[in-house]
Amino acid sequence: MELLEHRRAPALEPFVVEIDERAARRSLREQIARLERELAHTFAGAYPRTGLEWAVPGMAGPRLLHLGELERVRDDLAARLRQARGDLAERTDREEECRRLIERMMLDPAAYKRVRVSREDIGERGCGHWHVRPRLGILGMLMGWWQVKLSSGCPLAEGR
Repeated sequence: MELLEHRRAPALEPFVVEIDERAARRSLREQIARLERELAHTFAGAYPRTGLEWAVPGMAGPRLLHLGELERVRDDLAARLRQARGDLAERTDREEECRRLIERMMLDPAAYKRVRVSREDIGERGCGHWHVRPRLGILGMLMGWWQVKLSSGCPLAEGR
């Protein structure tokens, strides 16, 4: 029987990874700038809408961020952008549904008695709203004469 001799492998030197921190910082800053631009475009595109949260929290003052903090800022911006786009898409869907409701109200007012849709519900500024009401008051209600009325806007200011 032959004995196999186990040879010891030569000791390996520890594997050291050198990171080019300058290139990593540049790349992260470029990614952050791109995300900030996209976030700003998203905010600007949704301008007249109200009720959406667009506040941007500040950092703890001017300072040089290390790589981990830069990555955290990038990830937070990406999450905010995703959230803002999701909120805007949801809001746009609701606005489109309200526009379709107005169209249906115009076609068959009697089926939508006393329904109100405001301009804000469809993403427009102002105080106006569409509502279905009886034509000629109580007589129109008894006769089934319904109409869609667009209000003229904000109520008049009251005196003292």
